[in-house]
Amino acid sequence: MSMAVVGLIAGMALGFAGYFGGFGAFLLVAALGAIGFIAGRFVEGDLELGDFFRSRDRGDGRR
Repeated sequence: MSMAVVGLIAGMALGFAGYFGGFGAFLLVAALGAIGFIAGRFVEGDLELGDFFRSRDRGDGRR
């Protein structure tokens, strides 16, 4: 499935949630979609848990 189709489905789900459930439902669907996306990337192996906990320093002594 192409990313365009996935984006279309996600947009339609958010649109339905916003129309029928209001802004709170829109935010809930968006947050759960983001969590599902991250979980899916983690399961596929494209994302590692350490990516969230690494320090952002450059490693060259400067901060």
